[in-house]
Amino acid sequence: MTDTEISLLDDSGFAKRMALTYVAEAFAEAELDGLDGDAMVQAALFAAFKHLVEVYGEEPAAAYAEGLPARIRAGGFSIAPRH
Repeated sequence: MTDTEISLLDDSGFAKRMALTYVAEAFAEAELDGLDGDAMVQAALFAAFKHLVEVYGEEPAAAYAEGLPARIRAGGFSIAPRH
């Protein structure tokens, strides 16, 4: 990685978009390999929460998870127009 690429990753919004791109590409590759989308979702969630617990601990990870239902219901993960 070049110094320019590293400095671009300092912007957390940019870094999050790049990370999402990597995850989307992994999902696309898995689909091409015939893996079930639900299996990928479950594996990705497991990996994400495993990492959160390792980095922040169980209680902060659980507190983060407790906020997810409200974010989901508010459309925080939707890209299509809401009905």
